Amino acid sequence: MSAKALTVLLLALVVGTVCSAQSHPSFDVASIRESTGSELDGSWSPPGTGKFTAHNLSLQWLIVLAYGIDANQIANKPSWLGATHFDVDARPSGNIALSREELRPLLQSLLQERFHLVTHTETRQMPGYALVVAKDGPRLEPTKGAKFPGYRISVTDKQLNGLDWSMPYLAGMLQHPAGRPVIDKTGLSGGYDIKLDFASNISSADDGLPSIFTAIQKTLGLKLEPQNVPVEFLVIDRVDRTPTEN
Repeated sequence: MSAKALTVLLLALVVGTVCSAQSHPSFDVASIRESTGSELDGSWSPPGTGKFTAHNLSLQWLIVLAYGIDANQIANKPSWLGATHFDVDARPSGNIALSREELRPLLQSLLQERFHLVTHTETRQMPGYALVVAKDGPRLEPTKGAKFPGYRISVTDKQLNGLDWSMPYLAGMLQHPAGRPVIDKTGLSGGYDIKLDFASNISSADDGLPSIFTAIQKTLGLKLEPQNVPVEFLVIDRVDRTPTEN
């Protein structure tokens, strides 16, 4: 082999190694242990802290966080997926302050490595809503950029309050209060500061708040139109019930 050919081969190997490392990001240090807590609700660290910690979270919830989906979008899941809860302490090299979107591929790699999670995606048509601009136009406040995109101030069963939300992100956050999948068809780009108060769909208490459909239109100048929408499902091909040892 000539010196020129050898150089080209070595360069290809180096580039391939770098690309492989970039396409499979991972935490520098990670610990996963079965939780001994008796709390009904789990908790996890917010993005931008330079680490990911979780307490008393089921594997199902870890998958939800890692892939940015709703639990109803996980298909072929074993019956025990939400039964056992775990404590997680994972840190990237240098404690880099990662956004929610930057954290997700690291969490995915962690679940693949420790729980041998194997998945594929499928798109299915389902009854849902399209988020569109209402007749009188949008009433949205462009973000001041004080926080990272998708920052959540308060997300409850009767309030959505956050900074720098894109329309696709808002559509995803509307899925629970609307009760069906929501996709963005507003055609609006950029980020907006959102504060939306509405009546809970899981409580019968009359608190005088408007429905989510009325609140969206009056507060944001947007509208939810019923229609069949494409929903991406995460299909589990394989997953272990317990993680490999730390």
